[in-house]
Amino acid sequence: MAKGPATSEAELFPEESRCDPFFFERRAYHEGFCRVAGIDEAGRGPLAGPVVAAAVILPGESGIPRLTDSKKLTPALREELFPLIQEKALAWGIGISDADLIDRINILEATRRAMEAAVAALQPSPDYLLIDALSIDDPRPQKGIIKGDLLSHSIAAASVIAKVTRDRLMAEFHQRYPEYNFQRHKGYGTREHRRILQERGPCPIHRRTFRGVREYCSGTGKGGSRLSFPE
Repeated sequence: MAKGPATSEAELFPEESRCDPFFFERRAYHEGFCRVAGIDEAGRGPLAGPVVAAAVILPGESGIPRLTDSKKLTPALREELFPLIQEKALAWGIGISDADLIDRINILEATRRAMEAAVAALQPSPDYLLIDALSIDDPRPQKGIIKGDLLSHSIAAASVIAKVTRDRLMAEFHQRYPEYNFQRHKGYGTREHRRILQERGPCPIHRRTFRGVREYCSGTGKGGSRLSFPE
């Protein structure tokens, strides 16, 4: 499918879509689709680590209390919701694009690759895709929804799965590269992280094409061997 800008039916139906977390799912059901997958990512902006995408198919209009955009939830609540989403979902899948792939093909395309991998992991397979703000290379009908993690319960579920998965990965990277304190900032460009980069240079999981990292790539980064993820 051609990759174009996301559409937002929230602009056409503002009150309905903002008040009903299943507005977009219900429209798909009314059009005859049965398995609607919500898709979102975590980690497009950081200076280090992977971008992680998740896809979730929820059963009908089965809501999960307190579920919303993962960025609006505390880490403790995200961890609490993570197994609830997995238990309730008809299917959920995860896709990961590591820093090497991000540097090779750019963050936008790497995000799409991760989303496509997450969708491919779903069993049963979805017949309709709701995607937060993007489109992907997939033949199935799809809709990119601006602020979809706030407007669609399925996308919100995917946002939590993606965020918790990435945070756990960054905690593992912290064990490998403790001097960068990934446990605290998760690879984002905080003042502390930028100071450490200036002092030590990048490690193997830094995104060397990103501003804030490439300035310090004249030498070799500290740390051990690089973890690899499937592309």
